[in-house]
Amino acid sequence: MIRLTSLLFVFFITTLLSGCDKKDEFSSLSRILERGYVNVGTVFGPTNYYSTATGFAGFEYELAKKYAQSLNVELRIIPSYSIDELFIKLNTGEVDVLASGLSITKKRQQRFRFAPIYETITQKLVFKQGKVRPRKIEDLTGRLMVTSGSNYVENLEKLKKKNSGLTWQETTEFDIEELLAKVLSDEIDYTIIDSNSLAINRSYYPEISIGFSIDKPEPLAWIVSKNSHDDILASLVEFFGSVHQDGTLLGLDDKYYAHVEQFNYVETRTFIKAVTNKLPLYQTLFEKYSQEIDWRLLAAISYQESHWNPKARSYTGVRGMMMLTLATAKQMGVKSRLDTEQSIQGGAKYFKRMIAKMPDRISSPDRIWFALASYNIGFGHLNDARIITQRQGGDPDRWVDVKTRLPLLQQKKYYKKTKYGYARGEEPVKYVDNIRRYYDTLSWLDNKSQEQAIALALALEEKKLEKQRSLVTTEVTTAVNEDVDKNERVNESEK
Repeated sequence: MIRLTSLLFVFFITTLLSGCDKKDEFSSLSRILERGYVNVGTVFGPTNYYSTATGFAGFEYELAKKYAQSLNVELRIIPSYSIDELFIKLNTGEVDVLASGLSITKKRQQRFRFAPIYETITQKLVFKQGKVRPRKIEDLTGRLMVTSGSNYVENLEKLKKKNSGLTWQETTEFDIEELLAKVLSDEIDYTIIDSNSLAINRSYYPEISIGFSIDKPEPLAWIVSKNSHDDILASLVEFFGSVHQDGTLLGLDDKYYAHVEQFNYVETRTFIKAVTNKLPLYQTLFEKYSQEIDWRLLAAISYQESHWNPKARSYTGVRGMMMLTLATAKQMGVKSRLDTEQSIQGGAKYFKRMIAKMPDRISSPDRIWFALASYNIGFGHLNDARIITQRQGGDPDRWVDVKTRLPLLQQKKYYKKTKYGYARGEEPVKYVDNIRRYYDTLSWLDNKSQEQAIALALALEEKKLEKQRSLVTTEVTTAVNEDVDKNERVNESEK
């Protein structure tokens, strides 16, 4: 009896302690600070987290880095292709926070806790251009497929209550980019995508058209577990208050979305066609003279300037692939602006000079955007806009602040107080946005081309190995058959 009581006591204490341990598994600020890192879960994609030639990028990734820095801990990204998988990891404590452009919905509010709102998006039903545009749910006549675990499913379930004929398929196999490709290949008729993600993807898939918005605008927020401690949520409240106040969110929004908000179908299609037909003629020259800058950025500048036309000429007298003035060409050692190689070499040299002129305290990518604006409007006019920005309380070292003041150079009450006077300040803003858009599209196409080349090389290598295995199998089979025949002949002779 005493032994049984002792065992029960031990069991009770063990259960109590394990319960405490279980509680400690979930996120708390003190636990994060003690171990020195924060685990942030996100879904792979162009708005969240993706790999580039120079490292990782993505709106959510950069915001998560800022959060880790605010806590003075290391950021550990836990990426996934499935939001359902991340929800599980959040509930088991493997992930501290989910940062993946997630909407606040009633069902999710029952399961999780939300940090402050930082963005608002709408869900767009999209289809292939050239087909009949659906303007409401009742117009859907084909196959609709959406990602499983997404808030699209929750909204579709609500819509089905009033539209009993509404049907859709859910997939865990394909991400949103693959679903857009399926729409274009006629494998499915419709899919649903968030407006911010659509803005980016239309630069790569211009034939994607918008049917209608699925629901009213939805707020986005980071998510923590219901079991998480209050201190981690408090840290997120403080963090988002800070990034709203100091312009971090505004800067990230400009970096990832501002230049793709205005979509032009014809312009995008023309550029993609030029990448196929014209760029191969000049790519080696862009690579040769780009040196420390990305050759694709140099190519994007050239396309904005001349549409890759070596004989291009404007009404202002600038000419060639990089549309150099006579004065600039002379400074850069260009003897003939119509010589393709000389023009690219001179344009690259001039652009690098613009980058070098920027104060060291201006970091990339703002440094690049300022250099592009200087390439277009001149260093003096850019500095005038930066001075106006400072006078108005903005940050003269941030492109997102300066670009809103550049158009003021067209207004007399502003330009009369500047050193270099009047300038068409709207032009460099559009110029930089266009180049950024071309650069994004070119980078995406180039990466896709490399992926396809690698896949083809692997397929050829596998085919080669399969052929070698087949030859070996044939040789072994032949050798075995010869041995069998030899043994049979020996047996026959012995008989």
